[in-house]
Amino acid sequence: MTVAQDLPIPKDVIFPSGDLYSDEPPLESDLHRLQMTLLIQCLEWLWQNRHDFYASGNITIYYSPRQLKSHDFRGPDFFVVLGTERKPRKSWAVWEEDGKYPNVIIEVLSDSTAATDRNLKKQIYQDTFRTPEYFWFDPNNLEFVGFVLVAGKYQPLEPNPQGWLWSQQLELFLGVEQENLRFFTAGGELVPTPKEVAEQEVQRAEQEKQRAERLAAKLRELGVDPDTI
Repeated sequence: MTVAQDLPIPKDVIFPSGDLYSDEPPLESDLHRLQMTLLIQCLEWLWQNRHDFYASGNITIYYSPRQLKSHDFRGPDFFVVLGTERKPRKSWAVWEEDGKYPNVIIEVLSDSTAATDRNLKKQIYQDTFRTPEYFWFDPNNLEFVGFVLVAGKYQPLEPNPQGWLWSQQLELFLGVEQENLRFFTAGGELVPTPKEVAEQEVQRAEQEKQRAERLAAKLRELGVDPDTI
């Protein structure tokens, strides 16, 4: 749905000037690519029966007040928009999405982007996007920090005893597991990838097969043919 050209812009929304640095760098390493893909796959598997969200990464979010795609854009490494249609998109233009900005943003830090992620982007996500929750994660040194928007300002989130941070927007924990940033349920269970789910099913089937073979062997020791039961 395209919003009309004369859509009024709320007075309390602050748009940065058009000369801000907005040349988003490509994913710099396999660590960045794998981390972004991991987050997307896990959330889409967990919410496979939901159709009211959009999760993506490294695609452009356009937010120009003049509805132009020539400036005022950002490309978060991972973001989630709630209360929207779940469908493929080439980009996210705020004026074409009922004025919605991401509910959650995660940036994967690198040497060349860390300063921007910690400062300029944080300011934009706070003042312009008004994104309720912002996290960053460094896959090299495992630095993991999160913020929640309180009265228009980002306040640091306090980790639980496991070092995880709670996302009220997603109703999930985020935490570092085997050097990757992962989702955990409110009950503390790791949210698996589709591959991990398949591997668990294979393991479960093998365990059932071994159990059946042990039972059959025991019956034969007792003089009972298991095929006749």
